[in-house]
Amino acid sequence: MKVWLLLGFLLLHEAFEEITGQPLPKNKRPKEPGENRIKPTNKKVKPKIPKIKDRDAADAPPKTQSIMIHMMDKGRFQKPAATLSLTAGQTLELRCKGNKIEWSYPAYLDTFKDSRLSVKQQERYGQLTLANSTAADTGEFSCWGQLCQGYVCRRDETKTGSTYILFTEKGELFVPSPSYFDVVYLNPDRQAVVPCRVTVLSAKVTLHREFPAKEIPANGTDIVYDVKRGFVYLQPHADHQGVVYCKAEAGGKSQISVKYQLLYVEVPRGPPSTTILASSNKVRSGDDISVLCTVLGEPDVEVEFRWIYPGQKDERPVTIQDSWRLIHRGLGHTTRISQSTLTIEDFETIDVGYYICTAHNLQGETTVATTVESS
Repeated sequence: MKVWLLLGFLLLHEAFEEITGQPLPKNKRPKEPGENRIKPTNKKVKPKIPKIKDRDAADAPPKTQSIMIHMMDKGRFQKPAATLSLTAGQTLELRCKGNKIEWSYPAYLDTFKDSRLSVKQQERYGQLTLANSTAADTGEFSCWGQLCQGYVCRRDETKTGSTYILFTEKGELFVPSPSYFDVVYLNPDRQAVVPCRVTVLSAKVTLHREFPAKEIPANGTDIVYDVKRGFVYLQPHADHQGVVYCKAEAGGKSQISVKYQLLYVEVPRGPPSTTILASSNKVRSGDDISVLCTVLGEPDVEVEFRWIYPGQKDERPVTIQDSWRLIHRGLGHTTRISQSTLTIEDFETIDVGYYICTAHNLQGETTVATTVESS
């Protein structure tokens, strides 16, 4: 009997699948209380990697903060651009934020101690005012904050401001020069500059040789033009010497600059090359004697002399005369001879001994000596 029931159930199952095309649903087991009802998946999860701070970024110096403001009319103000063009005659006012501000401006204003320039320190800012500006005032204006500990201060490189200002003036394409002829020394170990600076940024500037008359190309290799400096000789040599001038063209107008004498220097930069020579190393009582200290150096390097002599402590009267001159030593090479002469009249026993000369320039000093005896 059970066998017949089992066979009947199988036949009924097959008939149902043929009619519906679907299998009979299976009875699902009821889930137990607390059993997880979320089906497990094979989805991959990307692990989170903590970000590591860039060591180079952490060690980088702090960014520089511009502290300069250009004050304009009607109370307006703005941060000045790297290069600024203003009409001559205007009053320039610059402010830099900070309670200890230092300034730098064209040396021309300091050289002539111009009363048009005023620099003041207010409570929260430094103030520079230039009244009745002229084309000659064209140049770099900059400021910086000071970091002070007691009486010792140093420049705060993170708080600075700078702008190059061109003061345009009718009839002046070039920044005026205090002289009609200037000398530029060509040193083989450093750049030389022919300072043909213009007051109009768009001006076309060319360099010319006076004789033989021709234009000298600024090819970017030997010579380049910098609007803030002029024509820069990158590697000066003897062939560059001669008389040159510049020509500027702008707005249908042209102008010729002052002339510049280019002189080649053969003496290398360094402490003074010094020699000392007495008119005689054996002197009779009552005679006169002179001791000459000589320095051979660069044409534009000044030399200072200092003497020590036997009768100095006893305030022995002597005459000291300093002088210098330029000499041309062939092929256009130029050298400066600086001399100091110490003269004693009516030689006495107190004048016997060592005569010591010390020559000093920006690169150092050299000391030489000679002896003078009584004959």
